[in-house]
Amino acid sequence: MGIDLGTANTLVYVSGKGIVLQEPSVVAIDQQEKIPLAVGEEAKKMLGRTPENVIALRPLRDGVIADFDVAEQMLKHFIRRVHDGKTLIAPRIVIGIPSGVTGVERRAVIEAASQAGARDVRLIEEPIAAAIGAGLPVAEPTGNMIVDIGGGTTEVAVLSLQGTVLSESVRVAGDELNDAIIQYMKKVHNLVIGEQTAEEIKVKMGSAYPTYADEELIMEVRGIHLLSGLPRTVTIKAPEVRESMSEPLSIIIDAVKRTLERTPPELAADIIDRGIMLAGGGALLKGIDTLISHETGIITHIAADPLCCVVLGTGRVLENFKQLERVFTGGSRHL
Repeated sequence: MGIDLGTANTLVYVSGKGIVLQEPSVVAIDQQEKIPLAVGEEAKKMLGRTPENVIALRPLRDGVIADFDVAEQMLKHFIRRVHDGKTLIAPRIVIGIPSGVTGVERRAVIEAASQAGARDVRLIEEPIAAAIGAGLPVAEPTGNMIVDIGGGTTEVAVLSLQGTVLSESVRVAGDELNDAIIQYMKKVHNLVIGEQTAEEIKVKMGSAYPTYADEELIMEVRGIHLLSGLPRTVTIKAPEVRESMSEPLSIIIDAVKRTLERTPPELAADIIDRGIMLAGGGALLKGIDTLISHETGIITHIAADPLCCVVLGTGRVLENFKQLERVFTGGSRHL
């Protein structure tokens, strides 16, 4: 079983079946009983809408486990669902993790998966998993560059011969883009909006690079007016949304540039030939490929299925375990 344990979404791949589960990484918990009421899509609908005794939360922040117990319950729930409610087998699990995580954070992931019933837990760095999932030839002695923009982290890596030559992980990604929109609405329009609304604005109106088609787009946004404290509706334009996200986007661009500056010349030549590959949910932001091409001068491609690259990569590693065993960065064996 391969798992992409993401800040925003968790995806599960089962050998021979493909991707069997794709759910938001959200758990709704009854605070008195301390039991999960809903997990995944159902729980996401409750974000910001729960009564006092129920809390809907995301157990992962910035790509790592922030709430250990809740993350463990979420993993248990997903593993059980994949096996149709049966807990009869202890699977081998490959989990994608950000490249910048500490030893303690790695142990937390292994512990959570072991407690959730895995017999053998292996960790793979997300950039390598994403590159394998995107179909890059990571086993060959050529340079491949991948930029994986997730919910909590952006991973930039140069890969060759099944390994990471260089990597940088910045804790700026989809969540920070949402935060930037929330702050902009507060500052410019005196409107307080929630995470879900910010996400909706980003998906419908967000762009990283100006195009004529987008300039005329407008959207009505509902929230609480800061001064009167009453519900209000304001109309925003697409260029405003782009402007609000410019700061987190520039941090991502800087990480790409820093990685390119440190790349050995032979591999840099390969990257100029092959281009940069974009993966993760952030790759779906309109114009982000154009922005990176414009800033680096290197052609940028978006993976065929950017949201599923990491989990497809974990699945391919599972199915070619012996050939790709060198890609693991650690794990545990409970045989």
